[in-house]
This record gives sequence, structure tokens and C-alpha cells, in this order.
Amino acid sequence: MSTTIPTFSKQDSLKFFRTLNSRVNAYFKDNNIKKTGNWKIHLKTVVLFSIFLTPYFIILALDMPFWLQLLLNIVIGVGMAGIGMNVMHDGNHGSYSTKSWVNKIMGGTIYILAGNVYNWQVQHNVLHHTYTNIHGHDEDLEAGKIIRFTKDAEWHRFHKFQHYYSVFLYGLLTFNWALTTDFRQMRSYLKRKLSYGEAKSPKILWTTLIITKMIYAFLWIALPIIVGVAWWKVLIGFFVMHYTAGLILSIVFQLAHVVEETENPVPDENGEMANTWAVHQLYTTANFAPKNKIVNWFTGGLNHQIEHHLFPNISHVHYSKISDIIKQTAKECNLPYHEFKTMRSAVAAHFRHLKELGMKPAMTA
Repeated sequence: MSTTIPTFSKQDSLKFFRTLNSRVNAYFKDNNIKKTGNWKIHLKTVVLFSIFLTPYFIILALDMPFWLQLLLNIVIGVGMAGIGMNVMHDGNHGSYSTKSWVNKIMGGTIYILAGNVYNWQVQHNVLHHTYTNIHGHDEDLEAGKIIRFTKDAEWHRFHKFQHYYSVFLYGLLTFNWALTTDFRQMRSYLKRKLSYGEAKSPKILWTTLIITKMIYAFLWIALPIIVGVAWWKVLIGFFVMHYTAGLILSIVFQLAHVVEETENPVPDENGEMANTWAVHQLYTTANFAPKNKIVNWFTGGLNHQIEHHLFPNISHVHYSKISDIIKQTAKECNLPYHEFKTMRSAVAAHFRHLKELGMKPAMTA
């Protein structure tokens, strides 16, 4: 990661965000609506936890064919992804509830995804939301050397095939959280003295990480073996569960930022970006399937990424309502508002972009 921190322009000659913020605030005030979650997200939480936990208890309680157990593990993975995108995400942005303790509990659901609150808040809330699509600063663009997400990343010959093999690697996202990613991130973030909100001591953070990992391993690996599920079935099911969740989460994340239409701006020699932070979000972010109610419900509004990036502290249940305000304001200021009408078109744009990035730079110059 780059050590020079980019700074955003403070010259908002278009008065885009000032105008937009005023209009969005007026929407909530005029309609007497709170910006946090409501009964919709509460009901969704119950449904998603039911999808997530019911198959787990069935596996523990009943003897069943292995194929049925794998099917239930896939369902658990779907529930994991749903909780991550809806409950955990809003909780860690402080938008699930007006009560901070409720947000902490809901944000803490990341532990059942094998993740860690501190690492997530630093990587997502701080690095990704601040330095969106800036190579060397937005860790969502980092995949080691195996996948090239920007033209600024080093090119290797095997990248010519990344639009084929990347989808198979996407499923390893939460599996890597469970095994290595959290330990590596925590070591890096503490060394760089990064934090979100009130800083906690390294001892508390490391202790929390280790204890939650032990509890997680007990619940998802040791306990099923103890109640009589064959160890090899448990391990395969564990992998299938994580692969399902990881594949869903990775694809949803990529469709918002790693597509043909979005940009990867770089700071100038003084470390300054050309645009203000808000305008930067418009150039680097895209929506997909905004009118698809199923996609909108399951992804926790992450198909409305523009709305989320401009107003991360507003719950996703309101994004479809404020999207017209943002779109109109962007149009008035002659600014982009990237949007794919369907999820299929966004997926196609993502893999076309991966194919382009996989070509030898000299051939695309």
C-alpha cells in the first residue's frame, strides 16, 4: 500500500454535495422519516437469520444424506451473505438503528461470518469509503498478484486468463477471513495506527480476535463433530458454506467499482486528487439493477452503491427513495451517474473489464 495519503480537492465550484445534502435532508425532514433502519430491516434481520441458522440446527439434529447436508450448507452460505450485506453492513456504518448499542450488536454479526469488526471498519469504512478505487489505498482493489483490478497494478502473463479464473477465486473471500486475512490485517492496521471511531488497545483487539476465532471454530467445526457428524463431512460442508457466501459477496462488491464505466483516479505529484470527495464517488462507483426488488432486498441496497457511498450513514432501506434526488442533482451539475439496468449487464461489464485489464499493457496503450 502507498504511504502518501491522497487529499481531495476542496474546490466545489458546482456546489454539488452542498446542494445534494440539502435536498436529501429536506426529503427526510418533510416526510418525517429517520435516516436509520425501520421495520423493514428488522423483519429482514429475522428472515435472514432464519435462513442462516435453521439449516445449521437441522444438520446438528438429524442424520441425513451427504448431498442434503451440502445443500443445507449452501443455504447457510446464502444466509451468511445476506446477513453481511444487510445487517452487519448497516450496523458497522451506524445506520441500522438510532441506538449505538444496537448498531454495535448488529455490526458484531460479522463474527458469525468469520470476520472481525475492527478490521472491517478500517478496511471498509476508512480505506474503501475514503479512497474509493484509488490504487494503493483502497484495499478492495488488492488481490495479491493473482488478479489485476486496475491499470496501475503490476501485470503478469497469467492475467490474460483472469476473466476466466477470477470467479473461482471470489468464493474464497470469507474462507480467507476465517483462516488468515484477519490476522494479517490486524497486524498491518495496528502498525499503521489506523482506527475507526474510538481507538482500542492492541491487547483488547488481539484478544477479541483470538477468542472470537476460537468460538467460531468450536461452533462450526468442533460442535458438529461432537454431535456425530463425520469430520470430513463437516470440513467439506464448512468450505461449501464459505464458498457460497464468498462468491455472492465478492461479485456484489465488484459490480459496484470494477466495471468498464468506473474510473481509477490517481493523485498528482503533490498527492492531490482532481475532484472533491463526493464528486470522486460519482466517477468511481456504479449502481446495478436498481429496479429489481429481489436484488435490492437481498443485497441490502448495495446495488445502490452511489447512494451508499455518498451517504454511508443512511440505512439502505431508503436508497431507492433518494436515488432520484441524487441522479437529478448529478445531471444538473453535468456529473456522471453510472447505472446498469440489470445485474446481468453489470456482470458482463465486470468480466469484460477484467479481460481488458488482463491484456499486456503495451497492447492496450
